[in-house]
Amino acid sequence: MKRPIEDDGVIQIVSAETDPRFGSDPSERKLNELLDRGAVILDKPRGPTSHQVVSWLRSILEVDKAGHHGTLDPNTTGVLPVALGSAVRVLDLSLPEGKEYIAIMHLHREPPMEHIERVLGEFTGEIYQMVPVRSAVKRGLRQRKIGYIKLLEKEGNDLLLLIGCESGTYIRTLIHDMGEVLGVGANMSELRRTRSGRTGEEKAVRLQDVRDAWEIYKETGDEGRLREVVRPMEELLSHLPRVFIKDSTVDAVCHGAQLSMPGVCGMDGGIRAGDVVVIATLKGEAVAVGEALMDSVQMQSVRKGNAVRTERVLMEPKTYPKAWKNSGN
Repeated sequence: MKRPIEDDGVIQIVSAETDPRFGSDPSERKLNELLDRGAVILDKPRGPTSHQVVSWLRSILEVDKAGHHGTLDPNTTGVLPVALGSAVRVLDLSLPEGKEYIAIMHLHREPPMEHIERVLGEFTGEIYQMVPVRSAVKRGLRQRKIGYIKLLEKEGNDLLLLIGCESGTYIRTLIHDMGEVLGVGANMSELRRTRSGRTGEEKAVRLQDVRDAWEIYKETGDEGRLREVVRPMEELLSHLPRVFIKDSTVDAVCHGAQLSMPGVCGMDGGIRAGDVVVIATLKGEAVAVGEALMDSVQMQSVRKGNAVRTERVLMEPKTYPKAWKNSGN
Protein backbone atom coordinates (compact mmCIF):
# COMPACT_ATOMS: atom_id res chain seq x y z
CA MET A 1 0.00 0.00 0.00
CA LYS A 2 1.69 3.16 -1.18
CA ARG A 3 0.93 6.34 0.72
CA PRO A 4 2.83 9.19 -0.95
CA ILE A 5 2.97 12.41 1.00
CA GLU A 6 0.62 14.68 -0.89
CA ASP A 7 -0.41 17.36 1.59
CA ASP A 8 0.20 20.98 0.64
CA GLY A 9 3.45 22.25 2.10
CA VAL A 10 4.87 18.76 2.73
CA ILE A 11 8.31 18.02 1.31
CA GLN A 12 8.93 14.42 0.27
CA ILE A 13 12.52 13.21 0.57
CA VAL A 14 12.16 9.57 -0.41
CA SER A 15 9.31 7.43 -1.73
CA ALA A 16 8.05 4.93 0.86
CA GLU A 17 5.23 2.45 1.48
CA THR A 18 3.20 1.77 4.59
CA ASP A 19 1.86 -1.65 5.44
CA PRO A 20 -1.94 -1.72 6.01
CA ARG A 21 -1.54 -4.57 8.50
CA PHE A 22 -0.05 -2.27 11.12
CA GLY A 23 -1.47 0.89 12.65
CA SER A 24 -4.32 2.70 10.96
CA ASP A 25 -5.41 6.07 9.65
CA PRO A 26 -6.39 8.03 12.81
CA SER A 27 -9.95 8.45 11.53
CA GLU A 28 -10.29 4.67 11.08
CA ARG A 29 -9.16 3.52 14.52
CA LYS A 30 -11.20 0.92 16.33
CA LEU A 31 -13.68 2.58 18.65
CA ASN A 32 -11.95 1.43 21.85
CA GLU A 33 -8.68 2.90 20.53
CA LEU A 34 -10.41 6.15 19.57
CA LEU A 35 -11.87 6.51 23.06
CA ASP A 36 -8.36 6.08 24.50
CA ARG A 37 -6.63 8.38 22.00
CA GLY A 38 -9.40 10.80 21.15
CA ALA A 39 -10.70 14.27 21.84
CA VAL A 40 -14.07 15.94 22.14
CA ILE A 41 -14.41 19.64 21.35
CA LEU A 42 -17.19 20.63 23.72
CA ASP A 43 -19.39 23.70 23.54
CA LYS A 44 -19.50 24.39 27.25
CA PRO A 45 -22.86 25.68 28.50
CA ARG A 46 -23.41 28.43 31.04
CA GLY A 47 -23.70 27.24 34.63
CA PRO A 48 -21.35 24.32 35.34
CA THR A 49 -17.61 24.61 35.76
CA SER A 50 -15.22 23.12 33.20
CA HIS A 51 -14.37 20.36 35.68
CA GLN A 52 -18.04 19.44 36.08
CA VAL A 53 -18.57 19.30 32.31
CA VAL A 54 -15.52 17.05 31.84
CA SER A 55 -16.72 14.78 34.66
CA TRP A 56 -20.11 14.42 32.95
CA LEU A 57 -18.42 13.66 29.63
CA ARG A 58 -16.28 10.97 31.25
CA SER A 59 -19.41 9.39 32.72
CA ILE A 60 -21.32 9.49 29.40
CA LEU A 61 -18.51 7.84 27.43
CA GLU A 62 -17.65 5.43 30.25
CA VAL A 63 -13.94 6.28 30.08
CA ASP A 64 -11.55 6.26 33.03
CA LYS A 65 -9.64 9.39 32.16
CA ALA A 66 -10.44 12.76 30.58
CA GLY A 67 -8.75 16.12 30.87
CA HIS A 68 -9.01 19.67 29.57
CA HIS A 69 -7.06 22.89 29.39
CA GLY A 70 -8.09 26.51 29.29
CA THR A 71 -10.58 26.39 32.15
CA LEU A 72 -13.79 28.37 31.65
CA ASP A 73 -15.65 29.77 34.64
CA PRO A 74 -19.33 28.85 35.19
CA ASN A 75 -20.65 31.97 33.42
CA THR A 76 -18.48 31.53 30.31
CA THR A 77 -19.60 29.46 27.35
CA GLY A 78 -17.77 28.15 24.30
CA VAL A 79 -14.95 25.98 23.05
CA LEU A 80 -13.50 23.52 25.57
CA PRO A 81 -11.17 20.85 24.12
CA VAL A 82 -11.24 17.63 26.16
CA ALA A 83 -8.75 14.78 25.72
CA LEU A 84 -9.70 11.19 26.47
CA GLY A 85 -7.54 8.40 27.89
CA SER A 86 -3.87 8.55 26.99
CA ALA A 87 -4.51 11.63 24.82
CA VAL A 88 -4.35 13.76 27.98
CA ARG A 89 -0.57 13.58 27.49
CA VAL A 90 -0.79 16.07 24.64
CA LEU A 91 -3.03 18.68 26.28
CA ASP A 92 -0.19 20.88 27.47
CA LEU A 93 1.23 21.00 23.93
CA SER A 94 -1.68 23.18 22.85
CA LEU A 95 -1.45 25.57 25.81
CA PRO A 96 0.77 28.12 24.00
CA GLU A 97 -1.82 28.43 21.24
CA GLY A 98 -3.92 31.58 21.27
CA LYS A 99 -7.58 32.00 22.18
CA GLU A 100 -10.42 34.04 20.72
CA TYR A 101 -13.41 35.43 22.59
CA ILE A 102 -16.56 37.41 22.01
CA ALA A 103 -17.29 39.61 25.01
CA ILE A 104 -19.83 42.24 25.99
CA MET A 105 -18.14 45.21 27.64
CA HIS A 106 -20.63 47.26 29.64
CA LEU A 107 -19.52 50.87 30.11
CA HIS A 108 -20.68 52.62 33.28
CA ARG A 109 -20.91 55.88 31.33
CA GLU A 110 -20.80 56.53 27.59
CA PRO A 111 -17.55 58.13 26.37
CA PRO A 112 -16.96 59.67 22.92
CA MET A 113 -16.58 57.08 20.16
CA GLU A 114 -13.09 58.29 19.29
CA HIS A 115 -11.97 57.59 22.85
CA ILE A 116 -13.25 54.02 22.63
CA GLU A 117 -11.39 53.40 19.36
CA ARG A 118 -8.20 54.87 20.82
CA VAL A 119 -8.27 52.71 23.95
CA LEU A 120 -8.99 49.52 22.00
CA GLY A 121 -5.87 50.28 19.98
CA GLU A 122 -3.81 51.02 23.08
CA PHE A 123 -4.62 47.60 24.55
CA THR A 124 -3.56 45.75 21.40
CA GLY A 125 -0.04 44.27 21.57
CA GLU A 126 1.95 43.55 24.73
CA ILE A 127 0.08 44.41 27.93
CA TYR A 128 0.54 43.80 31.65
CA GLN A 129 -2.14 42.22 33.82
CA MET A 130 -2.48 41.64 37.54
CA VAL A 131 -3.63 38.10 38.23
CA PRO A 132 -7.11 38.26 39.84
CA VAL A 133 -7.45 37.52 43.56
CA ARG A 134 -9.66 34.46 42.98
CA SER A 135 -7.42 32.93 40.34
CA ALA A 136 -5.74 29.57 40.97
CA VAL A 137 -2.52 31.12 39.62
CA LYS A 138 -0.12 32.83 42.03
CA ARG A 139 -1.02 36.51 42.22
CA GLY A 140 1.33 38.91 40.51
CA LEU A 141 1.93 41.07 37.45
CA ARG A 142 2.46 39.28 34.16
CA GLN A 143 2.73 40.12 30.48
CA ARG A 144 0.32 38.94 27.79
CA LYS A 145 -0.07 39.62 24.07
CA ILE A 146 -3.36 40.84 22.62
CA GLY A 147 -3.49 40.14 18.88
CA TYR A 148 -6.60 42.15 18.11
CA ILE A 149 -9.64 43.80 19.66
CA LYS A 150 -12.40 44.47 17.15
CA LEU A 151 -15.56 46.42 17.89
CA LEU A 152 -18.35 44.38 16.26
CA GLU A 153 -21.32 46.34 17.54
CA LYS A 154 -22.27 49.15 19.91
CA GLU A 155 -25.66 49.51 21.56
CA GLY A 156 -25.91 52.23 24.17
CA ASN A 157 -23.29 51.52 26.82
CA ASP A 158 -22.65 47.96 25.61
CA LEU A 159 -19.79 47.07 23.27
CA LEU A 160 -19.62 43.71 21.49
CA LEU A 161 -15.93 42.89 21.15
CA LEU A 162 -13.99 40.19 19.29
CA ILE A 163 -10.70 39.57 21.12
CA GLY A 164 -7.76 37.46 19.95
CA CYS A 165 -5.20 36.92 22.68
CA GLU A 166 -2.43 34.81 24.15
CA SER A 167 -3.45 31.86 26.29
CA GLY A 168 -3.78 32.86 29.93
CA THR A 169 -5.20 36.31 29.27
CA TYR A 170 -7.85 37.40 31.76
CA ILE A 171 -10.62 38.97 29.65
CA ARG A 172 -12.57 40.27 32.66
CA THR A 173 -9.42 42.06 33.85
CA LEU A 174 -8.73 43.36 30.33
CA ILE A 175 -12.20 44.90 30.11
CA HIS A 176 -11.94 46.40 33.60
CA ASP A 177 -8.57 47.96 32.76
CA MET A 178 -9.86 49.42 29.49
CA GLY A 179 -12.76 50.98 31.41
CA GLU A 180 -10.31 52.54 33.85
CA VAL A 181 -8.24 54.06 31.02
CA LEU A 182 -11.43 55.36 29.38
CA GLY A 183 -12.23 57.05 32.69
CA VAL A 184 -15.81 55.74 32.79
CA GLY A 185 -15.41 52.29 34.33
CA ALA A 186 -16.53 49.03 32.74
CA ASN A 187 -17.37 45.43 33.52
CA MET A 188 -17.74 42.27 31.45
CA SER A 189 -21.38 41.15 31.26
CA GLU A 190 -20.99 38.15 28.92
CA LEU A 191 -18.14 36.02 27.55
CA ARG A 192 -17.92 33.23 24.99
CA ARG A 193 -14.75 31.50 23.79
CA THR A 194 -14.99 31.06 20.02
CA ARG A 195 -11.57 29.53 19.38
CA SER A 196 -8.93 27.57 21.28
CA GLY A 197 -5.73 27.23 19.26
CA ARG A 198 -6.85 26.26 15.77
CA THR A 199 -10.11 24.76 16.99
CA GLY A 200 -13.11 26.97 16.37
CA GLU A 201 -16.68 26.81 17.63
CA GLU A 202 -17.83 25.32 14.31
CA LYS A 203 -16.29 22.02 15.50
CA ALA A 204 -17.76 22.16 18.99
CA VAL A 205 -20.53 19.79 20.12
CA ARG A 206 -22.93 19.92 23.06
CA LEU A 207 -22.95 17.38 25.87
CA GLN A 208 -26.39 16.33 24.65
CA ASP A 209 -24.91 15.56 21.22
CA VAL A 210 -22.37 13.28 22.88
CA ARG A 211 -25.04 11.55 24.97
CA ASP A 212 -27.27 11.02 21.91
CA ALA A 213 -24.37 9.59 19.90
CA TRP A 214 -23.43 7.24 22.74
CA GLU A 215 -27.01 6.03 23.19
CA ILE A 216 -27.35 5.33 19.46
CA TYR A 217 -24.13 3.31 19.56
CA LYS A 218 -25.19 1.33 22.65
CA GLU A 219 -28.65 0.58 21.25
CA THR A 220 -27.81 -0.12 17.59
CA GLY A 221 -24.04 -0.59 17.36
CA ASP A 222 -23.87 2.27 14.82
CA GLU A 223 -20.62 4.18 15.47
CA GLY A 224 -21.24 6.92 12.90
CA ARG A 225 -22.57 9.68 15.17
CA LEU A 226 -20.07 8.82 17.91
CA ARG A 227 -17.14 9.15 15.51
CA GLU A 228 -18.42 12.59 14.55
CA VAL A 229 -18.18 13.85 18.14
CA VAL A 230 -15.04 11.97 19.24
CA ARG A 231 -12.13 13.08 17.09
CA PRO A 232 -8.62 11.58 16.77
CA MET A 233 -5.98 12.83 19.19
CA GLU A 234 -3.96 14.13 16.22
CA GLU A 235 -6.39 17.03 15.82
CA LEU A 236 -5.09 18.47 19.09
CA LEU A 237 -1.62 18.51 17.50
CA SER A 238 -2.59 20.03 14.16
CA HIS A 239 -0.77 23.28 14.95
CA LEU A 240 2.60 21.48 15.15
CA PRO A 241 4.73 20.70 12.06
CA ARG A 242 5.21 17.01 11.20
CA VAL A 243 8.15 14.82 10.25
CA PHE A 244 7.04 11.64 8.46
CA ILE A 245 8.88 8.36 9.01
CA LYS A 246 9.15 4.89 7.50
CA ASP A 247 7.24 1.98 8.99
CA SER A 248 10.57 0.37 9.83
CA THR A 249 11.47 3.33 12.06
CA VAL A 250 8.26 3.53 14.09
CA ASP A 251 8.97 0.96 16.80
CA ALA A 252 12.41 2.35 17.55
CA VAL A 253 10.89 5.79 18.14
CA CYS A 254 8.21 4.15 20.30
CA HIS A 255 11.07 2.92 22.51
CA GLY A 256 12.43 6.47 22.81
CA ALA A 257 15.13 6.39 20.13
CA GLN A 258 16.11 9.65 18.50
CA LEU A 259 14.94 9.98 14.91
CA SER A 260 17.84 9.86 12.50
CA MET A 261 17.73 10.92 8.87
CA PRO A 262 17.66 7.43 7.25
CA GLY A 263 14.24 6.92 8.84
CA VAL A 264 12.74 10.17 7.49
CA CYS A 265 10.46 10.18 4.42
CA GLY A 266 9.45 13.83 4.44
CA MET A 267 8.39 16.79 6.52
CA ASP A 268 6.34 19.95 6.58
CA GLY A 269 8.11 22.96 5.15
CA GLY A 270 9.27 25.77 7.41
CA ILE A 271 10.57 23.66 10.30
CA ARG A 272 13.38 25.36 12.23
CA ALA A 273 15.90 23.72 14.52
CA GLY A 274 14.48 23.88 18.04
CA ASP A 275 10.84 23.66 16.95
CA VAL A 276 8.49 21.20 18.64
CA VAL A 277 7.43 18.70 15.95
CA VAL A 278 5.21 15.65 15.66
CA ILE A 279 6.90 12.46 14.43
CA ALA A 280 4.19 10.85 12.28
CA THR A 281 3.64 7.67 10.30
CA LEU A 282 2.69 7.73 6.63
CA LYS A 283 -0.87 7.00 7.78
CA GLY A 284 -0.86 10.24 9.77
CA GLU A 285 -0.57 8.71 13.24
CA ALA A 286 1.30 10.64 15.92
CA VAL A 287 4.18 8.45 17.09
CA ALA A 288 5.95 10.96 19.32
CA VAL A 289 6.66 14.62 19.90
CA GLY A 290 10.18 15.95 19.93
CA GLU A 291 12.60 18.79 19.23
CA ALA A 292 13.78 19.33 15.67
CA LEU A 293 17.58 19.19 15.51
CA MET A 294 17.65 20.36 11.88
CA ASP A 295 15.55 22.73 9.81
CA SER A 296 13.60 21.61 6.75
CA VAL A 297 16.33 22.64 4.35
CA GLN A 298 18.96 20.61 6.21
CA MET A 299 16.70 17.56 6.28
CA GLN A 300 16.41 17.73 2.50
CA SER A 301 20.15 17.94 1.94
CA VAL A 302 21.65 15.37 4.35
CA ARG A 303 21.07 11.65 4.87
CA LYS A 304 22.99 11.20 8.10
CA GLY A 305 22.66 12.50 11.65
CA ASN A 306 19.75 12.94 14.04
CA ALA A 307 16.78 14.92 12.76
CA VAL A 308 14.56 14.97 15.87
CA ARG A 309 15.21 14.41 19.58
CA THR A 310 12.33 12.25 20.82
CA GLU A 311 10.87 13.74 24.00
CA ARG A 312 7.38 12.30 24.46
CA VAL A 313 6.26 8.97 23.01
CA LEU A 314 2.56 8.80 22.12
CA MET A 315 2.28 5.39 20.41
CA GLU A 316 2.49 2.04 22.16
CA PRO A 317 5.54 -0.12 21.26
CA LYS A 318 4.83 -3.10 18.99
CA THR A 319 2.13 -1.20 17.09
CA TYR A 320 4.50 -1.61 14.16
CA PRO A 321 6.98 -4.50 13.85
CA LYS A 322 10.49 -4.13 15.18
CA ALA A 323 12.98 -3.48 12.37
CA TRP A 324 15.63 -1.45 14.13
CA LYS A 325 18.55 -2.62 12.03
CA ASN A 326 16.88 -1.22 8.95
CA SER A 327 15.51 1.97 10.46
CA GLY A 328 18.75 3.90 10.87
CA ASN A 329 17.96 4.47 14.55
